[in-house]
Amino acid sequence: MRHRTTDTTATARHDRDDRVVDAPAGRFRASVGGDVVRAGGIRYARAARFSPPVDEPPAAGTVDATGFSPSSPQNPDPIGLDVFGPDSARPLPPSEDCLRLTVTAPADVRPGEGLPVIVWIHGGSYVSGAGDAISYDPSALVREHRVVVVAVTYRLGVLGFLGDDGRPANLGLRDMLSALRWVARNAEAFGGDPASVTVMGESAGADAITRLMVADGAAGLFRRAVVQSPPLGISRRRAQMAATMAAEVRGVPDDADLDELLAAQRRAVRRVLPRYGLRAAMPFGPQHGYPPVPPEEHLEAAWTRVAPDVDLLIGTNARETALFVEGVLPRTMVPAVGPALREGVGHGLTRAVYGRAVDQFVERHRRAGGRAARYTFLGGPTEHPLRAAHATELPLLLGDPESWRGVPVVAGRDDAELVASGRLLRGAWAQFARTGRPPTDIPGLLRVD
Repeated sequence: MRHRTTDTTATARHDRDDRVVDAPAGRFRASVGGDVVRAGGIRYARAARFSPPVDEPPAAGTVDATGFSPSSPQNPDPIGLDVFGPDSARPLPPSEDCLRLTVTAPADVRPGEGLPVIVWIHGGSYVSGAGDAISYDPSALVREHRVVVVAVTYRLGVLGFLGDDGRPANLGLRDMLSALRWVARNAEAFGGDPASVTVMGESAGADAITRLMVADGAAGLFRRAVVQSPPLGISRRRAQMAATMAAEVRGVPDDADLDELLAAQRRAVRRVLPRYGLRAAMPFGPQHGYPPVPPEEHLEAAWTRVAPDVDLLIGTNARETALFVEGVLPRTMVPAVGPALREGVGHGLTRAVYGRAVDQFVERHRRAGGRAARYTFLGGPTEHPLRAAHATELPLLLGDPESWRGVPVVAGRDDAELVASGRLLRGAWAQFARTGRPPTDIPGLLRVD
């Protein structure tokens, strides 16, 4: 999925005041505006191409953190479905030097105040998106519920999630671990509590969180997890597909031009799309059996072992695949039977890709002594073709109506309805991040089992 973005130059200036935050990682000049303080584009690690990240040492001097993080280099959506609409006129500049994060806190926060910390891991099928996309602005969540939000940008696609015996795998996942270590060291300086960290992600970001739960070195880095629409039904038994793509890319030298690497990524994706069924809808992802992820045959035991240590809020949207079915099937179905058939196909795909595996994940977590709440997002007008489709909860949690205006997942929806529903959903998620207590049902919006 591609996400609309805004101006991100390191020297971007806005109508705001500046504040210097002293942290173990250095002194950061942050911007203050709209009742929040934001320190953006902070480097948490460095990495050469196809190399593991190296945690960033404390910075010398005062770092200008009044901008935003660049995006990881990326191709357009591999299946051609531009879910979030076109990029804005001022996109986040892509850069391989993208191991950055942005911290947003209440403007009147005090160092050591001990606020809950939410670490946002964006989705996008492991090939697109960025932590600082304008659609992901956490200001409303921060203002309303007095939390600290850290948005992480990590390597994508061939740069972050395709390895073999010659190139390390899971580099994007290792980037996330490095960012979480930064949070553990520095959250207190921004008013956060490093002992009260919740990782929150949607789609591929949610899938990544399930692997972070069992990753080497992750123990103690987060206490809770909000896992939104993880495609767990297609995230396993992928070794042969990854090997096929790696073979396509292997001939491109490590020091090749970036455009050549991205072209090889496109070829690799085209090669697997007709051969690997539903799994190829998300061609990249964590590779099991390569650090820091256990072998696939050990996953169940690993998830069982960590269950008591991670409070879990996990769920799906009622009509996840309506987002994709509505964009594909109308071209081939006659109007008289199209809607009913599309709905039936969408329901089956939602269960296969998302729902069934999430149910199993929750059952195992509970059997192992962990706390897990299973939700279903129901929201949106009943007549909207993308009601409760994949990602339609995001406009209620992050961004504001203006930043989402014209985007397909909210096109035609009333701003007032989005604002009112957003307050309810943000309150439910913030309560979980603060206390670990699961949310309760919100009629017409959220069902919690």
